[in-house]
Amino acid sequence: MGNNRSGGPASRVLAIGVVACLISAACGSVAVTQSPSATTPAASGCLIGAAWDTAAIERYSRWDEPMIKWALAESNARFESLDGRASAELQASQIDRLVAEGAKVILLRVQRTDTGEVPPATQSAIHKAVDAGVAVVGYDDFIDSPGVLWATFDQAEIGRMEARAVLAAKPKGNYVIIRGEQGQVMDDQLAAGIHEVLQPAIDRGDIKIVSETYTHWWDPSQAQIDMKTALAWNDNKIDAVIAETDGLADGAISALEEVGLEGKVAVAGQGLDSLGLANIVQGVQLVDVWSDLRLMGLAMGKAAITLCHNPDVGKLDGITLFSSPGHNQIPTLALKPQTITKDNLRSLFDSGWFTPQEFCAIDPSACQ
Repeated sequence: MGNNRSGGPASRVLAIGVVACLISAACGSVAVTQSPSATTPAASGCLIGAAWDTAAIERYSRWDEPMIKWALAESNARFESLDGRASAELQASQIDRLVAEGAKVILLRVQRTDTGEVPPATQSAIHKAVDAGVAVVGYDDFIDSPGVLWATFDQAEIGRMEARAVLAAKPKGNYVIIRGEQGQVMDDQLAAGIHEVLQPAIDRGDIKIVSETYTHWWDPSQAQIDMKTALAWNDNKIDAVIAETDGLADGAISALEEVGLEGKVAVAGQGLDSLGLANIVQGVQLVDVWSDLRLMGLAMGKAAITLCHNPDVGKLDGITLFSSPGHNQIPTLALKPQTITKDNLRSLFDSGWFTPQEFCAIDPSACQ
């Protein structure tokens, strides 16, 4: 993570363990309270496939698939999950296989090239699936291809949430924005939301963006370097940092700590990993934005049932159209994220997103 702080991630997560055990008497998980709708249409025999880039990513087994299966439980649909094993060639063949097996819906996370592109074989398989009448869903993954649904959390709103929180805390001063990979749709939308909120304050002269940098592969160590540069160029007079991920925020916090400014500069991040949460508890990160992946699984499970009957992804409720860099009109379903600060940490434990055991396991003495 590019972390040079003396305490490091372990010490901050240890602090979380204490907090977790204090605010939750039962060290257990509480399930999401929503349930499959009693009015969900039957989808007997409908095959719904998931083609993951690699099942080694924990989120699929921990959050996404359980909620997809829960949403499908009363539909009599069949669900098949395929592991692309980080191979573009294997994933393309798996998409073809699902089409050949008669899948009506494919939930897809693409194994991309080193430059972030959709490989030609995968793109070809996607086109063939759409042409065959299969509803293809870019599952929390933007695929610039006609007829493919983009299911995501509202990226522009995430940027707005970060900016609103920081602007409320620091209505005047010098701002740093740490962006992600240049040319990526996610980065562009996050930045658009950030600037939308900040622009009136910029126009009034209340705030000044003294540094705005891209970060190759969203690398926290590069964010730390860029933050150190911004501090040097501005005589350490930085009031706020808006970072497009928790990792980038942590890199910035590392640089701030080197000059004794941790906790004094308002820092925002998003993604809500354990490190981001620990930074909030320790008071070195003001706000995080949480995209509850269980809501994605639930929403896409329900959407898949509807798509079994009508594969036109543009007909789903709540769809908007996004004008893509490839000049396509991409149907988009954007879910709502949530801001997390010290004031509402309890919601994370009540919902089961983080359990006390996760933090206590790092150092058992934290819960003794």
